[in-house]
Amino acid sequence: MSLFRLVQSSKCRCSICLNEQNCKNKSIFWQAGLTTYYHPGINLKKIHYYSIKLFEQLEAETGQAVGFHQPGSIRLASTPVRVDELKYQMTRTHWHPTPQFLIGPEKIQQLFPLLNMDKVLTGLYNPGDGHIDPYSLTMALAAGARMYGAQIYYPASVTGLTPTADGRWDVQTPHGTIRANRIVNATGSATPTRQTTPPHDRPHLFVSFSFCLLGLLFGPYEKEEKMKLQDSWIRDGVPPGFGKELFESDLDRIMDHVERAIEMVPVLKNADIINIVSGPITYTPDLLPMIGPHQGARNYWTAIGFGYGIIHSGGVGKFLSDWIVSGEPPYDLIECDPNRYAHWTSVPYLCAKARESYGFNNVVGYPKEERFAGRPTNRVSGVYELLKDRCSMGFHAGWEQPHYFHKPGDDSGYKPSFRRTNWFGPVGRECKLVMEGVGVIDLSPFGKIIVKGEDSHRLLDRLFANTLPKVGQTNISHMLTPRGRVYAEVTVTQTAPGEFLLITGSGSELHDLRWIEREVCDGGYAVSVCNVTDELGVLGVAGPKSRAVLQKLTDEDMSDTAFRFLHCRSMQLAGVPLRAIRISYTGDADRYTLVMPIDRTHMNCDTNPLEAGLDYFIKLSKPAEFIGKQALLEIKAQGLSRRLAFLTLHTDDIDPEGNESVWHDGEVVGNTTSGSYSYSTQQSLAFSYLPLHLTHAGQTVEVELLGQKYLATVTPEPLVLTEPARTRLQKKQRSV
Repeated sequence: MSLFRLVQSSKCRCSICLNEQNCKNKSIFWQAGLTTYYHPGINLKKIHYYSIKLFEQLEAETGQAVGFHQPGSIRLASTPVRVDELKYQMTRTHWHPTPQFLIGPEKIQQLFPLLNMDKVLTGLYNPGDGHIDPYSLTMALAAGARMYGAQIYYPASVTGLTPTADGRWDVQTPHGTIRANRIVNATGSATPTRQTTPPHDRPHLFVSFSFCLLGLLFGPYEKEEKMKLQDSWIRDGVPPGFGKELFESDLDRIMDHVERAIEMVPVLKNADIINIVSGPITYTPDLLPMIGPHQGARNYWTAIGFGYGIIHSGGVGKFLSDWIVSGEPPYDLIECDPNRYAHWTSVPYLCAKARESYGFNNVVGYPKEERFAGRPTNRVSGVYELLKDRCSMGFHAGWEQPHYFHKPGDDSGYKPSFRRTNWFGPVGRECKLVMEGVGVIDLSPFGKIIVKGEDSHRLLDRLFANTLPKVGQTNISHMLTPRGRVYAEVTVTQTAPGEFLLITGSGSELHDLRWIEREVCDGGYAVSVCNVTDELGVLGVAGPKSRAVLQKLTDEDMSDTAFRFLHCRSMQLAGVPLRAIRISYTGDADRYTLVMPIDRTHMNCDTNPLEAGLDYFIKLSKPAEFIGKQALLEIKAQGLSRRLAFLTLHTDDIDPEGNESVWHDGEVVGNTTSGSYSYSTQQSLAFSYLPLHLTHAGQTVEVELLGQKYLATVTPEPLVLTEPARTRLQKKQRSV
């Protein structure tokens, strides 16, 4: 059973008629059918953009009317923090083609004159947003598919799925068994709808403090505690044949929202409620859909869990079809990877997160967001109980991991903000501790995979663009796509002849495992691939005194000459029970301290390693024909059009975090990929992709943060020396 099928909830909508306008055409919306350019995600904006552009041309291409209207939409802000939220979203949109603008109260009232302006501060305006008739759209998509040779069987319930030895599938249906090269699970609980055009096509209104949709349709998200889970569906599955049916109406659940809507649009007070519609809506634990191939089942793809509705249809179809045809995703969408969930995703967790996710439609979307329902899962490290009361925990792929530690007198607790908040001081304290002394970081959430066997060298030489490390050594390697894009960055250690330990990011565990397993299967390699993430705990010991701390726990020589950088060995930490581990944890460090040097999020399927400055790790001269090698040779021959630049900038109480717009001479020239505050150099830092002519040292650009542009300077990196560089410098100084 698919994850999202377990977490059905009901959502009420009511259609209203404005008596004051003597409206005789009482339009009824059985489903909103909203089409929005807006999405807070970065690449999910591309999904929305493609869908709308498809909808605009679909009637002309297929001859099927789709009832598509684009009156625009306005998201209102009535508090200062909501204004910050809209500014935050604007800076993440300037470098996209999406038409989106911040507008003031005067423009808002011009576009929606029925609105009570007493509490309105600003609005986020998307002029191309609108609505479409979902039923007509479905018919048009089916007509277009048939035009290009698709066969559609309807109704056709799937009664069984059987994988074949060659990676294909036998799909059992009432029409017989269909042999498929691959299958896409797109079995969302969709209800056909009927919609007619309202007589006054005003922009849709999104009220940020209660997240309502106004017009002839009023569709609020009731409060979290009032939301109803379909318990029988969780227990028994969705009833067979459920499609057009609806739930019993329950106006009381949304009356507080009705009252607030009347306050915002006073004419609603005299309107008649014509119809109340209550139907199902699907949610995954993190609100995002599950799109892509599934680990552990060859040629099995998913497109499920869409809480946003019809707007995802065109873009997701294009995304999946491009991936299936080319063998790689057209752009990075790892946040929607179906493999981000695993064995730790229990039914109680799903139910708790579904309720929480539904409630998050009514709250501010902060950066570094943490959500606490359903936690902890069964994924906790050996030091969780020791640390849980001393720190603020973060959530990574089911794991609990310290984000920052608090001391008596600190302003502790989760207090999100668009600016520097209560963790800023404690994290600075920990960075100083690590840079000047030693800290221990729980890195157990990292994905750990062991590859061994007679073909292990040949397999990994095919997967990685770097040369393989020798026994007892470690390096950084990258798996590339056929187009030469960065699919994953992995730490590779050869622990014994022909046996390799691969370590990847916590959110990439099954994402990377699936890629490896596919190559093993396609190439017929004689290897074993074992996911040992849950079996191996990891404690990172960092800082100039780290060797001295470890030396007290072992008889092994821990000097830099005997145990060099990027070397690995198995050793016994003599007499180190849990109590001794507690002692080593008296100087704590955490996830936020770890990312202060800035996450290298500029490496993904949207970028190639040459423009990311990863040339050192890419061995184009190695004999093996690694995946993406030919594409990189072509890219190198053609020359780059942009390059990753390292920026320093001085701000006030705000720091970049990635995906902000970068400006030069009044034009958007790029975007940041990651950013943070540097406690070592007392300034904000960021990485950004810029045109080549803007990447030389000393070049100035502007980084937009919450609507304000801050001067940034391209700076040669690094500002802080690595251990090998520090060691070489110290030896040189001693010899003088």
